[in-house]
Amino acid sequence: MVRLTRLASVASLGLALGCGDSSGSEGRTTGASASETGVTTIGDANGDGDTGDGDTGDGDTGDGDTGDGDTGDGDPDDGGTSKFDLGTIPDAAHNCENTGEDTKSYIWIANSSQSTVSKINTQTLVEEARYATRDTPGNPSRTSVALSGNVAVANRSGGVAKFISNIEECEDTNGVPGIQTSSGPNDVLPFGQDECLSWYTPFNYTTQRPLAWAQGDFNEGSCKYENEKLWTAGNIGNAEVVLMDGDTGVVEETVIIPNVIGWAGLYGGAVDGLGNFWTVDHNWNGASTLVFVDREMFTYQTWPVTGQVHYGLAVDSKGRAWLCGSGGASRFDPETEQWTHLPPANGGSALGGCMEDANGVLWNARYPDAVLVGIDTDTVQIVQSINIPSYVHGVSIDFEGYIWGVEFGGDEAFRVDPVNLTIDTVGGLVGAYTYSDMTGFALSAAGIPSN
Repeated sequence: MVRLTRLASVASLGLALGCGDSSGSEGRTTGASASETGVTTIGDANGDGDTGDGDTGDGDTGDGDTGDGDTGDGDPDDGGTSKFDLGTIPDAAHNCENTGEDTKSYIWIANSSQSTVSKINTQTLVEEARYATRDTPGNPSRTSVALSGNVAVANRSGGVAKFISNIEECEDTNGVPGIQTSSGPNDVLPFGQDECLSWYTPFNYTTQRPLAWAQGDFNEGSCKYENEKLWTAGNIGNAEVVLMDGDTGVVEETVIIPNVIGWAGLYGGAVDGLGNFWTVDHNWNGASTLVFVDREMFTYQTWPVTGQVHYGLAVDSKGRAWLCGSGGASRFDPETEQWTHLPPANGGSALGGCMEDANGVLWNARYPDAVLVGIDTDTVQIVQSINIPSYVHGVSIDFEGYIWGVEFGGDEAFRVDPVNLTIDTVGGLVGAYTYSDMTGFALSAAGIPSN
């Protein structure tokens, strides 16, 4: 039995990582206008949303079942989900204050077929940078944002890259005055020439997908997170779970997980409030396995996955692991070692990722329908459904309470207001595919270790 304790809430973390707005946004900011950003705004998310399937283009080299799917809704009444305001930095966890003029929150979306990652401001909806993730095509699919605000990107073909979020913290490595870095989607520097690339660690894996930052130590003197660690996993004969030094990219620990099945091996990754790693193997043709790796001891436990959902993985604010897909979910409680199930709407094609918001609602998309589904994490029942323009494979929450969805190998991402039911569309992506902690909200909501 794994014993977990949630040690801090998202509201008490302080989030000096550069998320939120020092002026206080009241959780209602709509950002720049469409004429400024090329962003499309849709008025009513529950209007005539397109319920056709998502773009199953070349963003993924084999991730998705293109089965038919049930288009029935199967969802009860709206549960009154509300957004939350994290526009100012609370000081319950430490005495640091937001000293930046305008700190920002970002979502990082992999352009799989382009082998790049996009840095999109979640407040203005402007893509501020785009970075190459490997020297040769890497097919990136997972991003993870640390409490510091920096991001790591895993390539399916192997290799992890870390990029610095705050340009002022990027290092001048080529001697040319100023920081040479991307200024947007049409300004991608060759790999290794962008000075906001912190490090790159190659891995000789046949497949590398899971990626999740663990919490670091907060330095009240500098008001920065230090000693951050990064989990990843890949397959090379056996499955390996790896813990990396977040500052250098050096592998510190490797844990071999035997008997991992499925063509893609270990598939999703997330951490709990103690920085322990949760992952799952992905097997369409049989039972999958949920895996837990202890951060301190580097021991592991496994449990057979029951139910119909074996795809997306998240850990909620109470330390429970979730598998999700197509509007369904399976919750695993490590205290009781019991599963609770909500079947997917379309039977076997349970695709897509998920994330819990600050109100205890887990958001997922119903494949192949263009519908976001909110699931109460305590009752494991659907409390809200929202029509969106197209199916989204990845779902994330930003620090103002908006729900983000990333198309399945498409060129768009959507920012959804679960209260006002408005939708903003960000275009210009290339083979978009990400369904991990793209904003860092899941990590901050999980809590922080006490040591």
